[in-house]
Order: sequence, then structure tokens, then C-alpha cells
Amino acid sequence: MPLPVVRSYRPADRDQVRALAYATGFMGEPAAWYWGDFTSFADIWTSYYTDREPASAFVADIEGRVVGFLVGCVDSVHAPTAEDAIRRAVIRRALFLRPGTAGFLWRAVRDARSTPAPPAEVPDPRWPSHLHINLLPEARRGGVGTRLVQAWFARLRGLGSPGCQLTTMAENARAIAFFERNGFRRHGEAVLLPGMRLRSGERMHLQVMVCELARV
Repeated sequence: MPLPVVRSYRPADRDQVRALAYATGFMGEPAAWYWGDFTSFADIWTSYYTDREPASAFVADIEGRVVGFLVGCVDSVHAPTAEDAIRRAVIRRALFLRPGTAGFLWRAVRDARSTPAPPAEVPDPRWPSHLHINLLPEARRGGVGTRLVQAWFARLRGLGSPGCQLTTMAENARAIAFFERNGFRRHGEAVLLPGMRLRSGERMHLQVMVCELARV
């Protein structure tokens, strides 16, 4: 199988990016087991980036099939926070009433009584930008993820952004190792994330990671 070509996002990629986000939305595995509404999941995690900031999106393409993507925001103040995006989706899609999402959301409400939701981004001028990256298994080789990150860093440097941040699950050791190889470091302690569970039922933690572009 040929290695993917990393290129800029095109509007025709939108449906594939949305499908890929859902297919890899739980630490690289499908999100359907805990979030059973495809439309809202794709809206929350991709719509701003593909629809409002497409120049900050890149894909890994194998003969017209998108097998990986990176979507970003140059200045995070312009993008809705994850909390805001979820809130809008909850209202628009009546997610508290849908069997595929109600369990997760009511659990998150219960968790939040003792564990407030952490901020999705750290407001700090050193890291004004942020990203999300997802890869199908066939794109997790040959440095494809690193090429996507490098394409994003090149855009940020060209626009004068000094740094980038992201959040990932602390239990996703593979993702954390990947980001550390690409110049990110952990920022602060991992914190419990309301609602999120491993398949075993254990609670999950959110880890913020940051990167100053002058250091990579």
C-alpha cells in the first residue's frame, strides 16, 4: 500500500473527515460505543475547522481516500470551546433524550457535581493556537502524523503564532508519546474528565500539552 500524501484540506474532503473523526474518536478507536450519534460528534470535533477555518486543515490522502487529518485554529479565541460546541449539539440534537448519548451526558452531569469540567484550552499567549489530529491505522506508519504536524507548524510560523496546545486523554500513552516526539510537553497535571470512562469503567483524565514553536 502506498504511503499517504499529506496535502491541504479541500471542501470535497468534508464527509470523509467527519467519518474519520467518528471512526477514531476514542483514543484511535471508534467512538460509537460511548457516543451513539454520529452527526453531533462530527459537528463538535470538526465543523468549526472545516467550515470556518479550512486553511488550517490538512489531510493524509491515499489515492483520494482520506486516512488521516489535522484540523487547527490559529487563534483559539475564534473557535468555540469544546464545552460550547457540546452544549450547542446537546440542544440542537436533543442529546439528553437520545439513547446513544443520554447515558454519557447524565453520567457527566453526575461527575461534574464533584469534578468540575477542566477548561478545553489554556488561555496563554505562548500557545494561542490549537489542533486536533486523527489517523486511521494505515496512516500510523511512515511518519504520516509527523508530516501533518509539520505542515501545521509551517502554517503557524508563517502567520506568526508562537505556539500551539492540545488536549488528549492521559490514558492514551501512544498519543502522548507521539506528541512528545513532535515537540510538545505536558502542561500541568492530568485532571479527571466528567463522563469519560475506559471500557473497563475506570474514569479517564485529560492532559494538556503545549509546544513553543521556537523550540522545534
